[in-house]
Parts: sequence; C-alpha cells; structure tokens
Amino acid sequence: MGDDASARSIEPRAWQAVLEHLERKLLDGDLAPGDRLPGERQLATDLGVGRSSVREALRVLEVLGLIRTHAGSGPTAGAIIIATPGGGMSALMRLQVAANGFPVDDIVATRLLLEAHVAGDLAAATAPDLGAAERLLDAMDDTGLDPAEFLALDAAFHLALAEASGNQVVTATMAGLRSGIEGYALAGHARIADWAGTSARLRAEHRGVLDAIRAADATAARTRIHDHISGYYAEISPDPRLP
Repeated sequence: MGDDASARSIEPRAWQAVLEHLERKLLDGDLAPGDRLPGERQLATDLGVGRSSVREALRVLEVLGLIRTHAGSGPTAGAIIIATPGGGMSALMRLQVAANGFPVDDIVATRLLLEAHVAGDLAAATAPDLGAAERLLDAMDDTGLDPAEFLALDAAFHLALAEASGNQVVTATMAGLRSGIEGYALAGHARIADWAGTSARLRAEHRGVLDAIRAADATAARTRIHDHISGYYAEISPDPRLP
C-alpha cells in the first residue's frame, strides 16, 4: 500500500519531467517551428509517465504560445511547434524549470500581486469564461483525492483563472511558477492537523472567488483571492512573514 500511495503522490507532478524534456529540446534547437511532436502515447512511453502528465505538459506549452494542438486523428492531429522560445519567452521557460528553487516568500508575494490583479480584471470583464475553473473545482469535490492530487488540481485552478483573464504575460508567468506553487503547497500540507477541514475550506474559498467575479465585485474578488493565498501559506508556514 505504501508503494501505491507514493506513486499517487508523485504522478500528479510527473508532467514537470515531460515539460522539462520538451523545453530542453526547444531551447537546444532540437525542435523547431513546423516540427510535430510525438503522440501522447509515444511520449508517455519514452518518458515513463502517464498520458495525463503528457497532456498537462502540452497544455502549459500551448499557454506559452509555443505549440498548437489538434484533436482527432490523421496527419494534422497532435501538437505542432509554432514558435521558438527566444528572449523573454526563453526566460519564462527557464522560470518554469527553476521555480522549485525560488524562496517560498517570493513566490507567495508574486502570487498575491498577480492573482489579485487577475481576479479584479475578471470581475470587471463582461461575461468572463470561467468554465475551465469551474470544472476543476468540481473535480476537487471528489473526497477520494489524496493531498497531492487535490493540490495539483488547486494549482491548475489558479492557472485557469489567469488563462481566463486573457493576459498572456500573466498567464505565462503563472504557468512558469506553477511547479513552485504546487511544490510549496504540497511540502507544507504535513503541518496541517485537519486536512479534511482545510481542503473543505479551500474549496469554499475558491467558490467564493468565483462568486465575487460573477457578481462583478472586483474589490471582493481581490480580497478573497488574497486572503485565500495568504491564509493557506500562514497555515503551513511555521513563521509566515506575509499578511
């Protein structure tokens, strides 16, 4: 049972290995615009991960504007490289690789700035598309999730809000920080005495953020996302330095 539990805790983050593999090929010039990536099944086999991890890595690359994916079958199916990571984009890709080494205080401070901005913008927008964020919250209601699975979905929810904002720079930055966000959230969960209670609170806070956005209440949306991020950090940190 212990081995199975360990596998479940590792698998939600296996997408990072896929992403780093593809990033390195892009940065080294082994992949170029017009090249087509191997299929999901082939990448999963080559890298020893699940197909869901491959899909997650491709999703991040698509957010960064480096690939375009086509569903279905045939010669146009799969993912094709549409851009090379130069200049700032290259820096953002390296940010993704380096994120786990950043000080947690710095990651949290950056999240507070970016995500409050995102929540406020979404509340001010006309009919923002929150469908992806809503589906992630529905998935998080599954009581059978272990903490690693729950927190992987949690990080995906915050990225989905950034994507919904339409700000490509903020979205790319959040995608770059995602592994660091998920990493500190998972590393600190062991300090939580009542995980069931905390996870229920986090779900309610997520819903509260979406409610404020739908109500076009930018002030409440910004406040709720700020309190949500800083509240979890305070719970898992023995000496939090952020409000």
